[in-house]
Amino acid sequence: MKESKLILKESPTLQDFQKYVADMVAERGFEKESVPEMVMLLLEECGEMAKAIRKTQGVHTDKNSERFHLDHEIVDVFIYLVDICNHFKIDLEKAFRDKEEINKTRSWE
Repeated sequence: MKESKLILKESPTLQDFQKYVADMVAERGFEKESVPEMVMLLLEECGEMAKAIRKTQGVHTDKNSERFHLDHEIVDVFIYLVDICNHFKIDLEKAFRDKEEINKTRSWE
């Protein structure tokens, strides 16, 4: 197995995460995944996250199913979300800030 050269700096910004995920995708040979594949993988991870949440909340689940760790599943969702942002050249931090400025003007009642 080839040793990874990936390093995520201490206290990373969203841009640091985006760069890390881009490098990770290249290092692991995932750069040829299509957008539909990336979205399906994201949704698959969302399902695993939901199952992990069910287990943490004591909601009945199949006792023979895999054990999911909520923190790991949330990270998997984040990775695929960042990968999709990178594919479309979306600066996630800027998009977050822009969208939140719009949200601040909305009524939430």
